[in-house]
Amino acid sequence: MKTNRTLLDCEYFPCIEWYRAYVKSEEVLIEQYEHFEKATFRNRCEVTGPNGKITLSVPLEKGRNQRSNMKNVKICNKEQWQQLHWKTLCASYRRAPYFEYYEEYFNDYFKKKFAYLLDLNLESIELINQLLKIKKENALNSQYEKNVSPEWIDMRSAFSPKHSPESTYIKYIQNFEERHGFLENLSILDLIFSCGPQSEGLLKS
Repeated sequence: MKTNRTLLDCEYFPCIEWYRAYVKSEEVLIEQYEHFEKATFRNRCEVTGPNGKITLSVPLEKGRNQRSNMKNVKICNKEQWQQLHWKTLCASYRRAPYFEYYEEYFNDYFKKKFAYLLDLNLESIELINQLLKIKKENALNSQYEKNVSPEWIDMRSAFSPKHSPESTYIKYIQNFEERHGFLENLSILDLIFSCGPQSEGLLKS
């Protein structure tokens, strides 16, 4: 039987469709040697708020013009960006059904200091896996390959704030949906605060 193998980019609290591909794959490799791409989910995530979609961006040293491998991209910690992200999430999701169940874990996460974007992103994925009881090893690739083996599904560029993947989106009751409609493919944070332990089942559906 053919194994479902997927190569994914390394995102900051990945979008829901990234996580959907992640949980449905029997084997996953996460890219660490690609050149950093700006304006992607690699250093940002999208959530919902009272006035619509909100983008949470991780500031980087040398700004968005870094020309280095993903594994070497450094975070700029001169400003209190983690505190800002956490305050935004609290303001947006305080009344979401499952926010209070996970608040302690995220509060601890946003107090940690990270030097590298890759480490920050991997820790965000590990935290979500812990909360949803997803048992999957986060294996990193050992070298960059432009054209991967036919055995692997290359999804490193499948998800972007600029375009949506061709997929049937997961539907759930979303925070502030009555104000501005359902927002597709937000960060996994939106799903977990809205649906809690049911999130894994929705991702696999």
